[in-house]
Amino acid sequence: MRRYPPIADHGLIGDLHTAALVSSDGVLDWLCAPRFDSPSVFCALLDHDRGGYFAIAPDADGATTRQLYLADTAILVTRFMTEEGVGEVVDFMPVDDDASPEGARRVIRVLRVTRGTVRFRLVCRPRFDYGRGTHRLDVDGDTARFTGPGTVAHLHVGGDPERPVELLRDGHDVHALLTLRQGQRAAAVLTLCPGTGAPAPPRPTEASVREAFAATYDHWHRWVRRSRYRGRWQQVVHRSAITLKLMTYAPAGAPVAAVTAGLPERLGGDRNWDYRYTWVRDASLSVKALLDLGYEDEADAFRRWLGARVAAGATVTGEPLQIMYRVDGDPLLPEEVLGHLEGYRGSAPVRVGNDAAGQLQLDIYGEVAHALSHAPDLAQLAGYDGWRNLAALLDWLARTWDRPDEGIWETRGGRRHFTFSRVMCWTAFDRGVRLARDLARPADVASWTAARDAVFEQVMERGWSARRQAFVQHYDSEVLDASLLLMPVVGFLSPKDRRWLSTLDAMEADLVSDSLVHRYDPLASPDGLGGDEGTFSLCSFLYAGALARAGRLGLARYAFDKMLTYANHVGLFAEEIGPTGEQLGNFPQAFTHVALIMAALALDEELDRAGD
Repeated sequence: MRRYPPIADHGLIGDLHTAALVSSDGVLDWLCAPRFDSPSVFCALLDHDRGGYFAIAPDADGATTRQLYLADTAILVTRFMTEEGVGEVVDFMPVDDDASPEGARRVIRVLRVTRGTVRFRLVCRPRFDYGRGTHRLDVDGDTARFTGPGTVAHLHVGGDPERPVELLRDGHDVHALLTLRQGQRAAAVLTLCPGTGAPAPPRPTEASVREAFAATYDHWHRWVRRSRYRGRWQQVVHRSAITLKLMTYAPAGAPVAAVTAGLPERLGGDRNWDYRYTWVRDASLSVKALLDLGYEDEADAFRRWLGARVAAGATVTGEPLQIMYRVDGDPLLPEEVLGHLEGYRGSAPVRVGNDAAGQLQLDIYGEVAHALSHAPDLAQLAGYDGWRNLAALLDWLARTWDRPDEGIWETRGGRRHFTFSRVMCWTAFDRGVRLARDLARPADVASWTAARDAVFEQVMERGWSARRQAFVQHYDSEVLDASLLLMPVVGFLSPKDRRWLSTLDAMEADLVSDSLVHRYDPLASPDGLGGDEGTFSLCSFLYAGALARAGRLGLARYAFDKMLTYANHVGLFAEEIGPTGEQLGNFPQAFTHVALIMAALALDEELDRAGD
């Protein structure tokens, strides 16, 4: 077992409440329960010694491993090839799990041998509350109960009824050895129950495990079949769609930006943030990507979640919306440093919570309008009350848009007049005017139109640098910013407009390195944070899409296909690509998979138009 496997050396499983990462070593080293934004039960990725993990792997040296998903599912297979035999660990989390107590989450790990004989070693070392909590251990044969602060973890390991597994105590942890021959199976079922007085879950049986596997397998196949996508990259697009769905908190319809916290954007650096929350921007574009694939239910669920936030009006900023919330809509996300954790490969401090929730980012209103205005049925479902909420937001924005803010990248270097924020304010007004007209709804269309036109003129006059022949990051600089790759996507400019093509050329010269794109140059535009950073995979996919829309199809396809080579072994992306090609940042990142889908759709459309 490696102390810190590469960030990308993991697959993702989940049950639409929370999610877990499993390395190709067979180690579950990240899981928060019962929700994405709950304290961790396993977080060895942030501290191997203190974080806790759940490992199942051959008890032999020199095993060769391969990890893959069963096609069009979130069922992960880790295959181990040894001299004595070939074994597998099949990991999944049941969706809509009726076999567990209410509020409980289950991880099922099926062990099986397909050739020869394999002896597996199992080690379960939970560490509750990010490794700060202590727990009591009770062991009874093949069952262990870990009672921690606010959570009880029940582990049951079942195999051959004639040779029951014995879990052995190792301090406050357990381990076991299981020898399986060809055709034999065993299962380790971990049930995480909220509270300390909940009854023990039903004892898993071979039949119940098979039933849970079949139900999970069928669930994901049914979900993927709802996709309308029939383009050139079905496998990668559907894997990205499954990943976005896995990162959505189903009870509320709220997508999270990533399932992890504290993974570094630069090894050894301090850009280590908590992404387990619902960013209005990221979530809006996530549901827009799913909507473009045909997933209307997900968009409607997010619409309802967002409407509840507007109606509640509870924000830490005093604005109608804040940039992020907990998945249940709680606006309080106080940032805390977990000083007892080493951090991934020494990347400290480790932070949970996120003080960026208090920032002003005016672009979020544009992303919301852009995402939800493309589904007329959603506007009908929202009804009159929903329209009044949107109209009130736009009335407020018409009075307040001309302010500096912190911008899309959540820099901590002070507020600026960011060009991207203005472009998205224009988008909000533009979509509002169109919806009011198309739906014949009452609105102050004159005020919205005047605001839209004023924003447009301001961006063209102050956001454009005649010297650089490009649109710039903010009005007081000549630094370029890859967020502006969304300008033609939202229709602010034609993708073949002279000024836009000149901006694209400038970005290629300043921000692009072998098709990989930096979001901006932090040395030229100090962001209040230390150190440098890698290229942003989100921006690299946006660049490929922008090239496609600009008619540069050869370059676009090269950039897209080249970017796909940086995916991990199961098709997942973190936030950044580091200087040696490694994935960095929280993992997987929703925004990257959103941009992948956007780029694939743009390429398909333009290639079809060109008859290629």
